[in-house]
Amino acid sequence: MHNLTLLSEAEKNRVELDKQAAYSVWQVKNGKKGYEVFVEVAGNIDDDDEREFFEQAVAKYKIKMGVA
Repeated sequence: MHNLTLLSEAEKNRVELDKQAAYSVWQVKNGKKGYEVFVEVAGNIDDDDEREFFEQAVAKYKIKMGVA
C-alpha cells in the first residue's frame, strides 16, 4: 500500500488523471456518456504531457474494460 500524501504534486496529478481516464471509460461502457467525454476531459488539460498521459490512460482502460 502506498501513502499518496507522500507523492509529489506531479505524481498526485497523474494519479488523478488516471482516475479520470478510468471513470471516463466506465461512463462510456455503461452508457452514461458518449465518446465525446474523452475529448471534453482532454480539452480541459492545459499541459501537453498531462494530456498525453490522460490519453494513454484512456487507451489502457478501453482495453481493460473492453470498450472499442
